[in-house]
Amino acid sequence: MGFGSYDESEQESQDYDQDLDENDGVATSENDHKGEVEFENGASNEELLDRLQEIKDD
Repeated sequence: MGFGSYDESEQESQDYDQDLDENDGVATSENDHKGEVEFENGASNEELLDRLQEIKDD
């Protein structure tokens, strides 16, 4: 077989394990966040845009 070749019989006979158990998943509610997040950067929009321009110029 050359590069990229495959045995077509293998492609047709692939069995997939579809036995899914409820306990196999991840409980996403374990990490719920029940609070607030506040963020102040202390810079005005004008200062941030000026800084962005400086970064782009570099």
